[in-house]
Amino acid sequence: MRKPISCQFNIDTACVELLFDDGSRISIDCTAVENEVADNRFQRSELDYLIYNDPLAYADLVLNGDLEAYLKAVTEYKSLDS
Repeated sequence: MRKPISCQFNIDTACVELLFDDGSRISIDCTAVENEVADNRFQRSELDYLIYNDPLAYADLVLNGDLEAYLKAVTEYKSLDS
């Protein structure tokens, strides 16, 4: 199994770039991901937070297909009237 040795957000390309121990690279287009999974500004804000503060966690969520479930869990709207 490949292990990431470097993960960072490249502001010039708007991509999270991973470098693995076998020399392979993956580049995740953050704009495309946002357009596909974020339904509202709160979800986009959460994605931006992850991209800038924990790009490895962001990449893990994207590559493992857990991003939509994560966004629904952390941006759940609860009415104050209840």
